[in-house]
Amino acid sequence: MVRRLKLLRNIGKFDNVVAGAQLPFSRLTVIYAENARGKTTLAAILRSLASGRTELITERARLGAVHLPHVVIDTGSGAPAVFQNGAWTRTAPEIVIFDDTFVAENVYSGMEVGVTHRQNLHELIVGSQGIALARALQAEVDKIEVHNAELREKESAIPARLRSGLSVDAFCALAPMPHLPQAIEEAERRLAAARDASRVAETPTLPQLSLPKVDLDALRELLAKSLPDLDASALERVQEHLSQLGRGGEAWVGEGMGFVGRLAEHGHGECPFCAQDLAGSPVLAHYRAHFGHAYKELKLLITEAARNFRAVQSGDVPAAFERSIRETVERQAFWKAFARVPAVGIDTVVIARTWKLARESVERLLEAKMSAPLEPMSVPAEVERAVAEHNANCDRIREVSDLLNAANTRLQTVKEQAREANEATLANDLANLRAVEARHDPAIAPLCDAYLAERAAKAATEQRRRVARTALDQHRQAAFPAYGVAINDFLQRFNANFRVGPVDAANTRGGSAANYTLLIDGNPVPLTADPGSPSFSNTLSAGDRNTLALAFFFASLQNDPLRAQRIVVIDDPMTSLDEHRTLHTLQEMDRLVRDVAGLVVLSHSKPFLLGVWDKCQQLQKVALEVRRSGAGSTLAAWNIYAAMMTEHDRRYAAAVEYLEQADPTIERRVAESLRPMMESFCRVAYPNIFTPGSMLGRFQDLCETRAGTPQEIMSATNAREFRALLDYANRFHHDTNTAYATELINDAELADFTQRTLAFIRRP
Repeated sequence: MVRRLKLLRNIGKFDNVVAGAQLPFSRLTVIYAENARGKTTLAAILRSLASGRTELITERARLGAVHLPHVVIDTGSGAPAVFQNGAWTRTAPEIVIFDDTFVAENVYSGMEVGVTHRQNLHELIVGSQGIALARALQAEVDKIEVHNAELREKESAIPARLRSGLSVDAFCALAPMPHLPQAIEEAERRLAAARDASRVAETPTLPQLSLPKVDLDALRELLAKSLPDLDASALERVQEHLSQLGRGGEAWVGEGMGFVGRLAEHGHGECPFCAQDLAGSPVLAHYRAHFGHAYKELKLLITEAARNFRAVQSGDVPAAFERSIRETVERQAFWKAFARVPAVGIDTVVIARTWKLARESVERLLEAKMSAPLEPMSVPAEVERAVAEHNANCDRIREVSDLLNAANTRLQTVKEQAREANEATLANDLANLRAVEARHDPAIAPLCDAYLAERAAKAATEQRRRVARTALDQHRQAAFPAYGVAINDFLQRFNANFRVGPVDAANTRGGSAANYTLLIDGNPVPLTADPGSPSFSNTLSAGDRNTLALAFFFASLQNDPLRAQRIVVIDDPMTSLDEHRTLHTLQEMDRLVRDVAGLVVLSHSKPFLLGVWDKCQQLQKVALEVRRSGAGSTLAAWNIYAAMMTEHDRRYAAAVEYLEQADPTIERRVAESLRPMMESFCRVAYPNIFTPGSMLGRFQDLCETRAGTPQEIMSATNAREFRALLDYANRFHHDTNTAYATELINDAELADFTQRTLAFIRRP
């Protein structure tokens, strides 16, 4: 509770006020101040003490003062609250204040109700517990805004060109894929095939490759052949003779034996060359044995082997092989864009060289064998090596061909897929795979991880926000309906001709707010509207707006669970209120002061403060005054009872004092007050007859006229006494005696008429 304002220094009109230390506050404290004396400054000091808002004091620093504001307030518990060097040592949140600031912050400013008013009204409705809940909610909302900013920053760090049209959430959620490079390569090939579908359909698959091997075993067997049944002596004689003929002699002789045989068939036995008779030739029989049927078959076998070898290994075969290699290379270059095809790494120069060496070596052996069919031969080692190297090449070519055959199966699949492919779908598939690759790139993965971590943090904050909102909503469900009922209850008590509609809570990005509408003659009127439409600003009078603000304030106190601990400060609540609402306000303040720890009322209206004082009976109370002190202001005790005295009270007191002390200094004032005292008496005693503006002499005449009649105002005796008193009083009245100011006064006479006048106005 505020006990004393112990020090007010260098703030507003207060230069150095220490008198407040001797002026304790009470359960009810009324403070009177003329306009511009410092009443609003006192309210601001108490608001600063309640809220801790130091600017409310610093902005009111005394103009021209050397030192900063310094305030000391005794709150009744612990050390005093001290404001010095721009800060409070402690605050007093139990203080609640109704003043212009309350109205401007919670109800309206100027003629408008803004977002800030509705947000502050929300805090007023939900109270300290609700404020804590709302602030907890707003803290989470603010954190979400920070998360959003962080997410936007982290999102911008992830290049959009890498996301393939995916949102950053979808991009960062992409899971790693096994064998991703192979999948991307396959997707690229399928898309390429779809885009070049016509050429894919037209282009043949890879050709078969073959390189004929040399059957070395068969060659060995052929070269080793002879005629084992031929007589050895005959063979020796023939070979001796043939050796004398030189190279090709055996073939020449063998051909000649063919002519000999044909001549013998026609009966000629002579030599086809010299025409001599061959019957006695010693070697002819040997020749016939040597060049017989077996010889011819062997010869034919060798010839056929040589011809077959040349057909397989010579002629166009090498050129065809090289051509097939070129075709394979060309088609492989085409197809590798659409499928996995083996590389054709064949060195045709080397193959041709080894092939030629092996081929020519074998051909020479075959020629030699053909020249000496009966001579067994073997394959020289160099020919063996040449043939082995060539055959190894053949094996490698066969392996490559097998790989190409396997690739052709895939190429057929590519052809079928390209024929049925949807290019857009394949492009999208490839884009998704590339997005996965980009997502898990070492440079991008940390960025996505940071984004996902921030998003997870935001999700956790959103969960806390939901919990905080649920708690606030539950509190609101209890507070808002009760507050709406209380507002309308107070509006009814204040005799306002309007009400408020349902008061609802709303969640906005800027914080929680309260929404309501006005009900005027049952018609809803919004707080804001387009120009030319009814709204708060053009349907409520100044008095209505102030009444609404009072209703908001009183309703908040009525629903405050800590009401009994509150120190309530009310600064000039009567602005723009008529007398009827003033009376209702006094009644509500009387109820309020009995429910709270203390009530401080500040006003520049003495009648209002006198009404508060008079209304709040049987309470400890004190009256203070802010009065002028030099060029500034100070605090002092206020004699409220003196202020409560009317002019009639002062005249009556002076008359009594004159009768008791016969003070000549006040005798003329007493003489001049006799007639006004009788006027005041008649106004109260006969209000329906002696109405405002009536003349006292005419009223006395009417009293005498009606005496003894049913319309009697007063008895005839009293009417005559009234005439006597009036005749004396008129001597000192400006309307009835122009020389009233110099009329002689006799003390005994004045004392007599003063006593008779007091007796007259005291009568029942």
